[in-house]
Amino acid sequence: MKVTITGEIRAARPRRPRPRRWRITSLEVLCAVLLLALVLQGWLVRVLDVPGLRTGATVFVAVCVQAMPFLVFGVLISGAIAAFVPASALRRVLPGRTALAVPVAGIAGVALPGCECASVPVARRLMQQGVAPAVALAFLLAAPAVNPVVLVATAVAFPGEPGMVLARFLGSLLTAVVMGWLWTRLGRAEWIAERALRRLPDGDGTPRWLVFAETARHDLVEAGGFLVLGGLTSAALNVLVPGELLASLGGQLVLGVLVMALLAVVLALCSEADAFVAASLSALPLLPRLVFLVVGPAVDVKLIALQAGTFGRAFAARFAPATFVVAVCCALVSGVLVLGGVR
Repeated sequence: MKVTITGEIRAARPRRPRPRRWRITSLEVLCAVLLLALVLQGWLVRVLDVPGLRTGATVFVAVCVQAMPFLVFGVLISGAIAAFVPASALRRVLPGRTALAVPVAGIAGVALPGCECASVPVARRLMQQGVAPAVALAFLLAAPAVNPVVLVATAVAFPGEPGMVLARFLGSLLTAVVMGWLWTRLGRAEWIAERALRRLPDGDGTPRWLVFAETARHDLVEAGGFLVLGGLTSAALNVLVPGELLASLGGQLVLGVLVMALLAVVLALCSEADAFVAASLSALPLLPRLVFLVVGPAVDVKLIALQAGTFGRAFAARFAPATFVVAVCCALVSGVLVLGGVR
């Protein structure tokens, strides 16, 4: 009811609900691109029949195919955390002091087989459940590098060098813990996008399976686009980096370390497969190859793209360079301690 100026009482007209406007999202764009690719397959084969483009396409497909199962695995875990794990339970499990919780989160990465793509949505969900960012970031860096699948793959790739497994484990775990402690001291909440820190309630009456499905769908659509962007970047850089570069690094240790660290960022290999690539580079000493194995799961082009999309560009612009430096230093320390130096 509402009263007019003359004092008459009139019934208020109920407002009609505005019709929802249909918006084009990244999912619709992806489906349209795939449909066009299927329809124009013959024409694309003729137009793109160039060696460089074929190589780039192969690398792009390989990166996406390697990473997609683990990305799906990660968003399923992310959805399960949001739906079935109360924030109070996580806070009870982790130590109260962030400095102590960081190494605990690093060691917890042993229990989650997956690659770096899987750890990004899980780390965001941990933050939204009230876990300190430093703890979530330590888990993000440790999970793809210290889990049993990666360590077994490293042992298979280096059958005559059992020290590589221990050196990789120590270097990767040290990288995760040091970065967590650095964030505790120097990190700022405003560097992380607000959406990644928005706390989730323990429950609002929504069915848990609906929360699980909606969270997993949202994370998959959001992270999948940045995975494609990272795959395209990796494919382009793989074509542009000359293969003869590696052959000239056999006797130059310092240059070999720098080049292998940069290649780890550029190639964006899955952490379950990078050990076989490193083992194939037999002309290089073990130390540069160890740097390659420690840096790759911690920072590469597809991971930078995923972090920028999940936590914001301000975060990625600071976190990625710092992680690169810390990972190189930690790999060198573990290599000197375990492998005996410059072998």
